[in-house]
Amino acid sequence: MDLVETVIEEARWEGFGLPALAERAARAALAGLGLEASGFAIVVMGCDDARIAVLNADFRGKPQPTNVLSWPSEERGSDFAGEAPALPEPGPEDDPESLGDIAIAWETCACEAAEQGKTMEDHVTHLLVHGVLHLLGYDHVEDQDAALMEALEVRILASLGVSDPY
Repeated sequence: MDLVETVIEEARWEGFGLPALAERAARAALAGLGLEASGFAIVVMGCDDARIAVLNADFRGKPQPTNVLSWPSEERGSDFAGEAPALPEPGPEDDPESLGDIAIAWETCACEAAEQGKTMEDHVTHLLVHGVLHLLGYDHVEDQDAALMEALEVRILASLGVSDPY
């Protein structure tokens, strides 16, 4: 059973292979935290800059495109800066626990990858791992939380053969 349900709103994501990449990145993120993918579900939407700008305005009050947005199904963050959030309990395989939704924008990702001299695949993999960690309660508002989240991203990405993005 797939961990990730992928919704394609921008056709370039289909040709890019977003469904397989999202599945791989999400499985690696969960495995990096010792979680079994079979008990969880995530929805990833591949969209364009126009769509993500509307979502960013609606949910964050920022009416401009961004690379990735995440909507956790519930608040999972720790109350203490630098402390890892409690891990969610998996659901049964036939009714997995929803972790939430992620949206990723084609044009912003392509532009950032080019500017940073990264392959689109590596950059999107990083953003998807980042998004999954947000669904699990990690954030980067406080310096201690950012350090924790970034170290986890680097370790998970290394398991996928992706270089340190920082």
